[in-house]
Amino acid sequence: MSYIPAVEKIEVPKPRNYYTTPSFETVLGVPIAYRRKGQGETTVLLHGAGFTRMWIPFYETMSKTLDFIAPEQPGFGETPMPDWFRSFDDLTILYDQLFTQLGLSKIHLIGFSMGGWAAAEIASFYPNRLKSLSLITPVGLRLPDNPGVDMFQLEPAEIMDRLFNDKDVMREWLPDPDDFDEGIQMYAEFSAAARLMWAPRYNLALERRLQRLDCPTLVIGAENDRLVPDQMADKYAEILPNCSLTRIDGTGHEPLLERPIELASKLNEFIEDSAK
Repeated sequence: MSYIPAVEKIEVPKPRNYYTTPSFETVLGVPIAYRRKGQGETTVLLHGAGFTRMWIPFYETMSKTLDFIAPEQPGFGETPMPDWFRSFDDLTILYDQLFTQLGLSKIHLIGFSMGGWAAAEIASFYPNRLKSLSLITPVGLRLPDNPGVDMFQLEPAEIMDRLFNDKDVMREWLPDPDDFDEGIQMYAEFSAAARLMWAPRYNLALERRLQRLDCPTLVIGAENDRLVPDQMADKYAEILPNCSLTRIDGTGHEPLLERPIELASKLNEFIEDSAK
């Protein structure tokens, strides 16, 4: 008998613009919602905090050339947040088991924002699982001289303004102010992000642990990121061995939504080179 209690699936509102039905894999009692599509190099995307499933157009683009897998993280979308879940250590163990149950041995791992921190943690503990690691506008390292903006102290309108440089794109993704269920879901997901990132806002051990990676790594920053200091991408690139650093011109913190085609092109080229 497992000592970890099972968690029930949850019903959540479907996004107005994009939705596809996920598959589920129960891992340590948690039903993980995920999508898998395409053929080619097996690649996993770990999304950031918020805009759940609105990365599906990016997912669809990547799945044209890759065996592309995108789980919904605990507390986001249709994956519930278990009571015992408290840290990135828990998330790392959960994903290691998910990869095992899905029969994944060596993967290309992509992490965006909060998902970039999660991907870095997974890479630091399970480097032999990776063919490559890509981090998009990641967080998780300490920047003593420029700690950046504390999103947990911002009003929702301020967060939206800082996330996007392209205001037309921002308006496309704004939540419906008349949709009560959508508002509740966004609040729940913000709470899930806070459980992982509230204290501390970084992991000092990552700087040491990541230095043992030997797979190709790519860090993608945003030219005008007004939520996470640009030095974060620089610091990851300095720490990671065998690392390339690039930036998406003209975008803010959300290149998956503002520049999905350009971002997909950079990642596909890197993954193709890493697979040789």
